[in-house]
Amino acid sequence: MRSPVLPLLLSFFLLQVLVSATHWEDYKYGHQDLEPHNKTSYCTWKCLLFTLQWPGGFCQSLNNKTACRIPQSISNWTIHGLWPVRAKHCCSCWPMFHSDVQELEAELNEQWPSFVKTKSSFHFWRDEWKKHGVCAGCVEGMNSPHRYFQICLKLRGRFNIYKILEDGGIVPSCERPYKVEEVQSILAPHLGKIHEIQCVTDSKEREVWFQVKVPLAQNLTLGCHDDTEKDHGTGAGASPGWIPSPGHPCPPQLPFYYFPINYKQPQQPCD
Repeated sequence: MRSPVLPLLLSFFLLQVLVSATHWEDYKYGHQDLEPHNKTSYCTWKCLLFTLQWPGGFCQSLNNKTACRIPQSISNWTIHGLWPVRAKHCCSCWPMFHSDVQELEAELNEQWPSFVKTKSSFHFWRDEWKKHGVCAGCVEGMNSPHRYFQICLKLRGRFNIYKILEDGGIVPSCERPYKVEEVQSILAPHLGKIHEIQCVTDSKEREVWFQVKVPLAQNLTLGCHDDTEKDHGTGAGASPGWIPSPGHPCPPQLPFYYFPINYKQPQQPCD
């Protein structure tokens, strides 16, 4: 006579497999009824900074400029991150796995690559998630790694800075310097009036444009006027673990350069 225990054990095992699979899908796509999402069930911040970087100037922001490399496929502004400002009590227990962004990987490699030789693009994305994405997860549309990076890619499509600048007569050049006022007048209708263009000072004491920060509200509308206005130039009060940007606001009284991309010597694009 067959024992009735075996069918019961088999049914229990199949139920556990089904539940685990359902939980994995919930985890991956950010359903709100599971941990760790309830760890950040409300937002402690009001504003975000969507930060884009220009490959032609990025290498100037590194202490070790020989550590920089720019893939041949990159010819446009790329994503640096989407950072909640003054975020508190972010959940550090929310991991990110390669499978979370696998469906987005081809687009992320194009729009959000790592320019640092010692850091793969995935490690760059994972660091951004750990520092900032977990803090943004209190917003329903960004409550999983997949959703967070998907939103960032949509924002990148929304802010095509290279085309905006090109249409306004601002193009990369080794010879022609620009003024903050003329560049901001072209960007303001598209990025809002309180966006910030950031520079680094190169070895020849030139101001080199490498980054732009776009303040956004939780619903991703332009022009958040709360903490962002005070903090977006320094990084103060940004998400836990964020190392402040090496750059500074491009001085309004000085000309700055918008260097072209140099794939062979990215650390010295115009030398």
